[in-house]
Amino acid sequence: MVNPWRGEVEIVLDGETRVMRLTLGALAELEAELGEDSLVALAVRFEAARFTSRDVLAVIVAGLRGGGWPGGAQELLAADIAGGPMAAARAAAELLARAFALPGEG
Repeated sequence: MVNPWRGEVEIVLDGETRVMRLTLGALAELEAELGEDSLVALAVRFEAARFTSRDVLAVIVAGLRGGGWPGGAQELLAADIAGGPMAAARAAAELLARAFALPGEG
């Protein structure tokens, strides 16, 4: 069960439910991976639906690693994500939104 107050989001990989969370370390990894000026700029790209599949992959990997998953991009590329690319994009957007939301914000 995920805890939205901790910024957690669920995703199902290869039939197994995983918890994602953007910890400070995961955010630093994401910033380095995508080379964006700021993570806020990345969040704005998601809000405006101007993200790429590479963005989604990087956010999901960072969130999974923040949730304790030891894998990386290559493992995720080979995994089956329940709901496909659209579910992955929604999970990535929700993960970013929760990472930047203050407690009590919807």
